Formats: sequence, structure tokens, C-alpha cells
Amino acid sequence: MKLPGWLGKFNKVVTNRVQGTFAWLVPGWVVLVHRGRKSGRRYRTPVNAYRQADTLAIVLMYGEQTDWLRNVLADRGAHVVRAGRTYPLLNPRVVDPDQVTGRRPRSIGKLTGNRVLVAELGDAEPGFGLGPRTD
Repeated sequence: MKLPGWLGKFNKVVTNRVQGTFAWLVPGWVVLVHRGRKSGRRYRTPVNAYRQADTLAIVLMYGEQTDWLRNVLADRGAHVVRAGRTYPLLNPRVVDPDQVTGRRPRSIGKLTGNRVLVAELGDAEPGFGLGPRTD
């Protein structure tokens, strides 16, 4: 079950701006820092994520056509800010819920019928959010 498109648009314009200020501090949330496919502009998108060892899983509740997912896959990675630390997101790929090792993202993906973005987390980098916005 994909969430409705109007909710995604509302979240992009309203909710993400508010959540983005604190999501990197809240357990279960990350701020995904990614570059636009065409513009090259840097974006920060708060998403619910599940970490297991050095792997991060994000259930694709809005489907596979979201801008942030398309940006991450086109760039073959991104960065995530989690618990006050920045990590490179490496080797991102979209998989069926059965292929996810974490119990929670696998269960949520199966229950909702959504696929899951899975990627490895690189070593923590200094700072958070990759510095001030320049765009």
C-alpha cells in the first residue's frame, strides 16, 4: 500500500521542513542528504530508517518514483545524518522485503507491500549535514 501522492507533496513542502531540523536526533529517523539529478542542488530529506550493523534500510512508503530515491540511485549514493553523525550511504539498491535482513523493515515492507531501499553505511565523517548550504 503506497501512501497517496498528495500526502507526499504536502510532506515535501511542509512537514519535511519542520522535521528536517530535528529528525537527525530522533531514534528511527535520519536526514538523507542527496543531490538533484538535473540541478545538482543538495537536498535534505527526513526519512524513517532502520539500522542493522553497517546496513541501513528504508521502506519506500511513497513508492519507487520519489525524487529523493531517484536522486540517490542516480548518484549511486548519498549521505545520512543520524544521531548527530554523518555517514556515506554506499551501494544503494531497491529490494523486495524478503531480501532484507532486519526484522522491522522486512515486516513493514511485507505488511504494506512496499519495496525497501538497502545500503551500507560507511565510516562516520566529522560534522553533520555536510556543512552550510551553498545553494
